[in-house]
Amino acid sequence: AFEPGRMTGREIDSKIVELMRSGSDIYVIDEKVLKRASPDLIVAQGMCEVCSPFTKEISRAVSVLGGRPDVLVLDPHDLDDILVSVMDVAEKVGRVREGRRLVASLQKRIDAVRNMNVNSKPRVLCIEWLDPLFTAGHWVPQMVEYAGGINGLSSTGEPSRRMEIDEAVRFDPDIIVLMPCGFEIPRTLKELPALARKEKWKSLRAVRNGNVYAVNANAYFSKPGPRTVAGLEILAKILHPKNSPRIKIMKSSHKKVPTSAIVS
Repeated sequence: AFEPGRMTGREIDSKIVELMRSGSDIYVIDEKVLKRASPDLIVAQGMCEVCSPFTKEISRAVSVLGGRPDVLVLDPHDLDDILVSVMDVAEKVGRVREGRRLVASLQKRIDAVRNMNVNSKPRVLCIEWLDPLFTAGHWVPQMVEYAGGINGLSSTGEPSRRMEIDEAVRFDPDIIVLMPCGFEIPRTLKELPALARKEKWKSLRAVRNGNVYAVNANAYFSKPGPRTVAGLEILAKILHPKNSPRIKIMKSSHKKVPTSAIVS
């Protein structure tokens, strides 16, 4: 176990790589808390080795509870999969009717974004880690496309991957969205100076034009669920603010990064 809140992004990445190579645990189960909660159902995600508890940790949790709880492992890779996952949970907890209503509501919001009339589509780079650089994968590329953007450095359904700054230079995005996995906006801004000092970063069109945004990734992008649809709406507001007047989002959900912070 380690304390990511006291580490830099580079240190966190190095520690995760070290733990994965050695086969050590990234997550440690608090057995006392687990026993006290005594869940009937354990829900886990399976699409990301870093964000998800490994099979052995899930098995350990079941063992601690005497093998009683049911286990549901969700493995969504795009928005459609996320809606299916909502129904999977609804069925497990006996709330199928409520699940269908929620899915219908979420689908309506997704369609509202997809049906926006946009005259042009900006090139968009979504960054999932700042040091080292990772481009966002899984459902994020689809979200960019649905929100009226061009996603060029990652593919829907594929894992997030490490990228080189030269790839960003060649793509030369019009807009950059910073969404480090699990981070909220203040933490992202704290990590940004390491990137802002790089000359190739400074050369990017989005940086030169001041079109760099930070979002609350922890709430709206990193974890698949109903709030991922709010993430789609946030992207629509960032990419096409004049074309999405009816879409309502929380003001604290994103922030245009001041030029003084994106270049140092």
